[in-house]
Amino acid sequence: MSDLPRRAVTRSAKLATLPLSYAGRAALGLGKRIGGKSAEIVAQEVQQRTAEQVFKVLGELKGGAMKLGQALSIFEAALPQEIAGPYRATLTKLQDAAPPLPVSAVHKVLEEQLGDGWRGHFLSFDDQPTAAASIGQVHKAVWQDGREVAVKIQYPGAGKALLGDFAQLARLGKLFGALLPGLDMKALLGELRERIAEELDYLKEAEAQHAFATEFNEDPDFHVPDVVAANEMVLVSEWMDGTPLSRIIFEGTKEQRDQAGLLFVRFLFCSPARVKMLHADPHPGNFRMLANGKLGVLDFGAVNRLPGGYPPAFGQLTRIFNQGDMETVTAGLREEGFIRHNVEIDADALRAFLAPYVEPTAVEEFTFSREWLQAQAASVADLRPTNVVRQLNLPPSYALIHRVHAAGIGVLCQLGATARFRDEVIRWVPGFADDPNDEPLPIG
Repeated sequence: MSDLPRRAVTRSAKLATLPLSYAGRAALGLGKRIGGKSAEIVAQEVQQRTAEQVFKVLGELKGGAMKLGQALSIFEAALPQEIAGPYRATLTKLQDAAPPLPVSAVHKVLEEQLGDGWRGHFLSFDDQPTAAASIGQVHKAVWQDGREVAVKIQYPGAGKALLGDFAQLARLGKLFGALLPGLDMKALLGELRERIAEELDYLKEAEAQHAFATEFNEDPDFHVPDVVAANEMVLVSEWMDGTPLSRIIFEGTKEQRDQAGLLFVRFLFCSPARVKMLHADPHPGNFRMLANGKLGVLDFGAVNRLPGGYPPAFGQLTRIFNQGDMETVTAGLREEGFIRHNVEIDADALRAFLAPYVEPTAVEEFTFSREWLQAQAASVADLRPTNVVRQLNLPPSYALIHRVHAAGIGVLCQLGATARFRDEVIRWVPGFADDPNDEPLPIG
């Protein structure tokens, strides 16, 4: 991992360039205003240059900075393609090119976590990883009882680097406020830090994975491999074959892509009701279509624990939007914290922004497509302060839900899936069905 800037002083220095650069650009903006440029044009230029600098620096780091970039998809939605596109490419390159741990380092982690006799737990162990990501890698092995297993090993030092980045990023709230003035960045970063800290604890991940595996045992639609053994930095799970969703996206028939999309949505919506948790990392690499037609699900490091299931306001406000009552929708969004108390929102602009995203719940059958997604991205890519998306807040309690919805829509558009998605919302999302027993929204 020598290509990654892991020394604390180096990482801090990179992150420290952000507020200094912003101050310089703000001063440059003042000079341009004195020179005759309008305040709005200058503000746009400063914001664009700030965004470019933010994404350049974050894209060079792994750990917390990289995780922040992955989690806060709201940034990408609010910024032009010429800024967000290269940043996404940088993150993908970093993640795909993560160099594997040397074999000696792998064995050292296994020895520290499983004891000197760690080899006795396995009939065989493949020293070459089958997958690598930002904080760990996976090896295929055969457990002592003959079962094929996946052994997930955390990179030494990953936790310290991850949390160190967040400590630095938490100081940059004002800078992000220049890009998204409606966002309470400090509260959002605090929530994300807690969730990322959970991702580092493989015992917590094992607990979540076992809960999903138990609930979906012998389920007709889903399969989750159960946990075999776990420690803080090593997680051993049952091995699961299958066709990755990424291959279905590129090679699957229309029928296969539609079925994958329907099961994908059903899993995300039914889990909070059935397991009281939401899988919060829904990228194609974490899903497999199995030979028996089930959707297999991997990686439970990022989960949103929802003891009461989906927030009822989510379904209720979606239903009320479809009924055309924007006054109640706006009041409900303000009550939930999506619109801060000091921010005024134009109801027509808000309706225009939300309509495409609510559309799949308003029709019997819907087709997601890349063209549809590109149209939505274009509608929010305007950096002017009047753009409604830049006036909205993301309440901490909705941070992972938003992450799942944004990433999930991306996957569905890649699949080009057509299905009766509204039926899944009616079945699983509380408050969406027009039920007279629904408790009213706490608006008033």
